[in-house]
Amino acid sequence: MDDYSVAVDVGGTFTDIVLCNLATNEQRVHKTPSTPDDPSTGFLTGLREILAANSVAPTQVKHVFHGTTIATNAILENNGSPVGLVVPEGFKFVLEIGRHGTPRLVNPNSWVKPERPVRPRDIAEVAERVGFNGEVLTPLDEDAVRAAARKFLAAEITSIAVSFLHSYANSKHENRARELILEEYPSAHVSISSEVLAVFREYERTITTVLNAYVMPRVSNYIANLERSLRAGDIDSSFSIMKSNGGMIGADIAVRQPVHTALSGPAAGVMATLQIARNTGVTNSISFDMGGTSTDVALIRDGSPTTSLAGRLGNWPIQLPMLDIATIGCGGGSIANVSPYGSLTVGPASAGSVPGPVCYDKGGTAPTVTDANLVLGRINTHIAGGSLPLDAAAAKQAIQEKIAAPLNMELHDAASGILSIANNTMVGAIRNVSVERGHDPREFSLVAYGGAGPMHAIDVANLLGIDQVVAPLNPGIASAYGLLVAELKNDYARTSLQTPPNYDLDGMERVFSELEGEGRSWLGEEGVPENLRVFSRAADLRYTHQGSEVTVSFGTDRVTAEALDALIQEFHGRHLQLYGFALDQPVEIVTLRVAASGDVGSVAMPRRPAGLSAPEQAIASQRPVYFPESFNGAGGFVPCNIYDRDKLAPGSSITGPAILEGMDSTVIINPGWAGLIDDYGNCIMRPS
Repeated sequence: MDDYSVAVDVGGTFTDIVLCNLATNEQRVHKTPSTPDDPSTGFLTGLREILAANSVAPTQVKHVFHGTTIATNAILENNGSPVGLVVPEGFKFVLEIGRHGTPRLVNPNSWVKPERPVRPRDIAEVAERVGFNGEVLTPLDEDAVRAAARKFLAAEITSIAVSFLHSYANSKHENRARELILEEYPSAHVSISSEVLAVFREYERTITTVLNAYVMPRVSNYIANLERSLRAGDIDSSFSIMKSNGGMIGADIAVRQPVHTALSGPAAGVMATLQIARNTGVTNSISFDMGGTSTDVALIRDGSPTTSLAGRLGNWPIQLPMLDIATIGCGGGSIANVSPYGSLTVGPASAGSVPGPVCYDKGGTAPTVTDANLVLGRINTHIAGGSLPLDAAAAKQAIQEKIAAPLNMELHDAASGILSIANNTMVGAIRNVSVERGHDPREFSLVAYGGAGPMHAIDVANLLGIDQVVAPLNPGIASAYGLLVAELKNDYARTSLQTPPNYDLDGMERVFSELEGEGRSWLGEEGVPENLRVFSRAADLRYTHQGSEVTVSFGTDRVTAEALDALIQEFHGRHLQLYGFALDQPVEIVTLRVAASGDVGSVAMPRRPAGLSAPEQAIASQRPVYFPESFNGAGGFVPCNIYDRDKLAPGSSITGPAILEGMDSTVIINPGWAGLIDDYGNCIMRPS
């Protein structure tokens, strides 16, 4: 019997599953409604359904890959576990003080600092001090640590974070503190900052460690329950989780460091985009993932996704290596409203999967983006392979009563207005990862996926001046596919300040080697052969007296004077691109980084089989579709051929206006555009 891998991506509206035959690379896809109250229910239901539908025995499954939003939702919804925090004497209010700045786009006169995830009364101070160079200045007060553990035990605080001032330089005190806490409180979940984020800046390191502890019990229980359920269902496979950096880690590491999974689901989509772009010969691309509740966008330049160390989750900074993904509350389920001031708004509130858009006929009463698309003829009255009928009459009534009538608009103009606002909102997110990072979006292709992405992609591309849009064969399950193509990857970092002109080349090489040793040990535990292990170096640099750094790749595997000069020149160029200027000033090297990765059998996108149809033979029906600007420049309904996308042969060329319908998504080719089907089934669209 053949072996299989399964990828499961849990989204806000649907749970997507891809089943891959490891011998033939044949892939099958499936969607099932998500279960927000308990995401594991949708996970297990979808897994059972796809195995049964393809006559695959549970024992044939050898790998299970998962993208999860458990940690993300717990932080955004303030629904984590109570946390106790152990800090050095004098640092009890490190979280309360935080940073003096206010978030972007808020009124500093009315902004209220959000409540911290740890109350000051749950913070214990202990005597200890390590210098920035790792020298022990004050021994750890072990009795104080034990007393703190007993205090947390009495208060039934199950998660404990430990963050000492310079533990990034010497983790001895934090390691010992963990041992002492577990001796007094064996069932506690303990996070130490030297493992979570071994870099300087005590506020960012402490809040990240606290958030790790905050979500640890919930993530631990979720993963443990999934593993038990898999075993009970005779699936004795490896189980891996997607990290925010686009790599996979074992479930055991995800349990210890759950904050690293904060962007697990969106990161999988970026990995899929990377593979799709390579297959279509695209070097620079922007991933555009529009789902039911949100839209995620990221930039890929020169074949590599951009990463950020200045990420945020909700109100909190998370300075971990994360793919530079912008997320906004705009999706197919985003609710349209008329504000008290008489303006039309769309999102961020979403109807989600329950009750869903009005047309789902599951109790929803608020009109959504999906309802607008249905009213304008852009989607069929049956979606998800025909399994989900849509109520067009209910959608029309909701838009008429809630939007068109209050604004004194014609029904279809109101529906088109909903889409226009949603499209412009998503354009803002794309500008955030492109223009604001020094990149011109016109130099990129837009790779559109998610259940709603290919319906809006050309409209968004027109607003940005982008002249190529790519829609993969199964856009709605692209993030699940991304789980299959991702490599194992983990990041290691350590602050090691180097000031000019006396850079310590040997010291830098020693730190890099130690970080690579940690990565080598981890890859060995994951069973990655030596010849498949890849290590890449990077460093955070800044001008002297600056307060923030820029991460630059270190292009060689040895620290030499020549390599250091090249690194500094690269920093000047990167600074110029980001901020519009470079300075003739000394440069400090602050933090050294190593990424360790390994390919343990990621799959390739399958090519389309022979025997498929020419375009004229794949026409399933025809219906009128509303476009704001049709052939004569005025908005209105235009007759469109509706193609069965699964029947289209490679090389098929389709001139817009046209619609391609698949099991999981709809692709809209606007008037003035044309689409070409490539060997992998991707639809590559350009202005005609």
